[in-house]
Amino acid sequence: MVSLLEQLKAQADRRDLEVGRLEARIARLEEQTRSSSRNSSQPPSQDPPKTRAQRRAEARARAKEWAKADREGRRAGAQPGHQGSGRSLAPEDQVDEIVDHYPERCGGCGNVFADQQRIPSRRPGRHQVAELPPIAVVVTEHRTHRLCCSACRAKSSAVLPDGIGQSAFGPCLQAALVTMTARNRVSRRDMAELAGELFGIGLSVGTVDAICQRASLALADPHEQLVASVLESAALNVDETGWRTAGEGRTLWTASTPEAAIFRTPPTATPIGWTS
Repeated sequence: MVSLLEQLKAQADRRDLEVGRLEARIARLEEQTRSSSRNSSQPPSQDPPKTRAQRRAEARARAKEWAKADREGRRAGAQPGHQGSGRSLAPEDQVDEIVDHYPERCGGCGNVFADQQRIPSRRPGRHQVAELPPIAVVVTEHRTHRLCCSACRAKSSAVLPDGIGQSAFGPCLQAALVTMTARNRVSRRDMAELAGELFGIGLSVGTVDAICQRASLALADPHEQLVASVLESAALNVDETGWRTAGEGRTLWTASTPEAAIFRTPPTATPIGWTS
């Protein structure tokens, strides 16, 4: 019986030693997981990997600390020495109209100012408002008359001057429509609606498209001259990026010089004529 108790006591002592050794090992491992390049001398390459949630939580905590420190150290609004970023005033020679405003009454006693007291001050408060004038298309009717010659009795009809084309729309209106459809990528249908809303003129979608097609034909030769001048330049910057045209994946190529740039979305991998 005594020998059995001694054996059990020895086993318990061994287990206690093993538990103590394991607890010390666990504590040592936990300490290693808590240590990083931020709180110890180990290099950042030995830091344990973090999950995305842990990185986001740490970033939010740092942002809150910075925001709190910023609120405690600064008052609300612009800081001393900050230069305003408001719109600068146009010089007086570029102002179309100046309207002077005077106070009606004295702010102290309420006395009404007389007209002879309303003298412009040397440094008045200045506030400028930029506004568009009422926009309306000016419709000009050109009438060609027929006259009968008193000598031979022949009838002659007048012809339109060279500066007036056969189109029902002037060059400035057509240029505005083409600019918004080509440069600003407004659809033909939206452009027809904008013409009525902005200019007060009714245009069909087909009319807008016809204007764009005529402008394309008129600019064909200048465009080819521009392309030739860019491609023949001694130094040329070429770049490409992905582009989608009518649902089809293509490549948008750019060739530019300090003076001009051309863009192409060819069906082939490289625009024809751009190869070296």
